[in-house]
Parts: sequence; C-alpha cells; structure tokens
Amino acid sequence: MEAFVVSALKYRPTTFKEVVGQESITQTLKNSLQQGQLAQALLFCGPRGVGKTSCARILAKQINQSDPSVTSENDFAFNIFELDAASNNSVDDIRKINDQVRIPPQVGSHKIYIIDEAHMLSNQAFNAFLKTLEEPPKHVIFILATTEKNKIIPTVLSRCQVYDFKRISVSDIQTYLVKIAKDRNLIFEESALYLIAQKAEGALRDALSIFDRMVSFTQGNLNAKAVADNLNLLDHQTYIELGKILFKNQISEALRAYDDLLKRGIDPLQFIKGLGDFYRNLMLAKDPNTLALMEVGEDIKAHFQEESKQHSTAYILDAIALINSFEASYKNITNKRVHTELALMQLASLHFDGEKKKIS
Repeated sequence: MEAFVVSALKYRPTTFKEVVGQESITQTLKNSLQQGQLAQALLFCGPRGVGKTSCARILAKQINQSDPSVTSENDFAFNIFELDAASNNSVDDIRKINDQVRIPPQVGSHKIYIIDEAHMLSNQAFNAFLKTLEEPPKHVIFILATTEKNKIIPTVLSRCQVYDFKRISVSDIQTYLVKIAKDRNLIFEESALYLIAQKAEGALRDALSIFDRMVSFTQGNLNAKAVADNLNLLDHQTYIELGKILFKNQISEALRAYDDLLKRGIDPLQFIKGLGDFYRNLMLAKDPNTLALMEVGEDIKAHFQEESKQHSTAYILDAIALINSFEASYKNITNKRVHTELALMQLASLHFDGEKKKIS
C-alpha cells in the first residue's frame, strides 16, 4: 500500500506566495530581504496552524538564496538549525547554541536558528540566551515561533522584531480547500468546504486535518449534509428549512425541528448563533453591495437573494435584535431548552398578521 501523506504536509507552503491569509507579513519579510534590512532576531507569534513555522522555514531558505556560494537547494540545510523548545528547553541546550553561533557558515552568508514553541524555554534558558540575542554575530539570524506571546519574557520581546500572525478567515480557508479538492479531482459542494473552514476556527492546519478525515468519511464525495452530520454542525440548508417554518409562523413545527436537532447533540448556544447568522445573511442579501460579505457558496447566495425579497427590512432587523437578546441572556438562564424554544416561538410569531410583537 502506498504511503499516505496528510494534506497538511503535502500542501505545506514552500514559498511566500503559497502562504494563505498572511499577506501583510509575507510582503514585509520579502521587502526586508530585498532591501537588506532584515533584523537578526525575529519573533513569529499567533494561533496554532496559521503558518508561523512554515514562514520561518521559507525565510530561512531565502536568506541565503542570493548568495553565489549556494549552488543548490540542498546547501540550505547546512545553514538552517531547528530547535523544538518543548523538548529542548534547558540552560544546557541554549549554551550549546551560544557556542555554535560563534562558528561562521561554510556555505552561504548566514546561519539561521529556528526555535519553535519558544515560550516553553525556562526562565534560566531565556536569561542565558539574552546576550546572544542582543548582540548576535553578523552571520546569525534567530527566528523564534510561539503560540503564547504572553509567556515570552519582556527582555526577550524587546530584542526581537515581532510579527503577529492572525487567524485565517473562513473564506480564505474555503478558497484553499476548493483548490486542493480540484487538485485531487474530488466531488464537493462549496458549502461542505465552508463547514470545514468554519470548524477549523482560523487554523489552516486544523482545516486540512478535518478535510482529510471528511474525504475518507464521504469517500471523496464532500457534501454539506454528510460533513455537517460528522462534525456535529448545522449546515446552511438546515437553517433554510427551519427558516421556511418560521416564516410560515408554524410554532409547533419549529419546536419539533429543534427537538430533532437536540437529539443529534447540537449545542443550543451554537444553534442560536447560527440562527443569527441566517438572518444576517438575509439582510446582506438585500443589497448587492453587501452580498460579498456573505461567506457562503454562490448557490447559497442565490437562495438568500431570492428569499430576502419576501421579507421586509424591519422584520429582519427585529429578528436579529430578538436573537441577540436571547444570546446575551443565554448564560444566565437555568433552563436552556425552554429559553431557546421561547426564542423560536417569538421568531415564528414576529410580525404575524402584520402586527409587530413586543421583543423582550
């Protein structure tokens, strides 16, 4: 059996152009390289799975690319040293680096040290590192990466040029997953990839891991219903069907639909938030200028555009206000189920027979 390579490794970026969702940082790094103004100590910080280590490796390779003594890509390996601070966090580990940095590189212009999970270094190790970090030899560049910037001691932060990586947007992750799905000739629905991107919560590595799992689960046919069921999420179609019930003022049907969702193990608070997004999308679909703000597939956009024509702006605004009110008070309510059911009953009664109901 051929060895399977997970997507997170197979599609790991090898150039700044391939890095997703960090354009401002990659452009700054490229400009610094071109202008010869790259700091000797850099700190990449941000959530997990957003490209910190990948950018560190890309930068490390490109630092020596302009050097004529580097004849092949393999030569970069002799100049790049990676240290996992999670398992090498003692004073002795840092002292070894302090001794090594004095020796200039045999090939290329710089030696690059990438220290991953830098926040795991002990205070003693940080203190042993301070002098080298403040006045490193001209041929050495340090790149520290961490998910917990607050655990880096201030004296280290002050010696580094800090780059704050952001969470990757749902739309950027979805676009990247579409590219991969096409590359692998998979059958997919854009709304299914949206659910995966949403579940990843801004971490592309997590999205790729979930994507691999869903490909296996659906046998290469990524449809929104199967993905939603497996991830225990609610897809847009579920809210669309519920919306039809609410628009017809069918209270009993709305309660039955919610009971079915509870049996699936859906979290009530997430359900209320999703309901808010549903009405928000209706509002956005009313104006072509705000249509681009909807992070959904084109087929779902078309449905919301058509549906939004059937409802007044006043009705949608009142629905959003009601949902926000229920979401804000959710944590203080003991009986969560009755609280959520009350929200559904009020939504199903909103503007019934043209009479505006009081929103409590």
